[in-house]
Amino acid sequence: MKTIAALQAAVTAAPFDGEPSAAELDAIDRELPVILADVALLDAQIMTIDRTPTELDERRIRRARRRVLAARRELANRSAVVSLSGGAA
Repeated sequence: MKTIAALQAAVTAAPFDGEPSAAELDAIDRELPVILADVALLDAQIMTIDRTPTELDERRIRRARRRVLAARRELANRSAVVSLSGGAA
């Protein structure tokens, strides 16, 4: 009868140190305006959870939504420019 055993080196190819790579940090930096805009929108929405939104609350939420859309548009435009310029060889 043959026994099957895995070699430790083959199973764990590279140790995980728990820190993000440089590429992951760059991606976070590129997406940070979108993340901050999303947080601002959530804050505006959370403020109105337990009460009826006032006109000021509605304006705050509308502005926050516009900031989210603008940040996402900017990120998409930057990504498109990078992919177009990086893809031409």
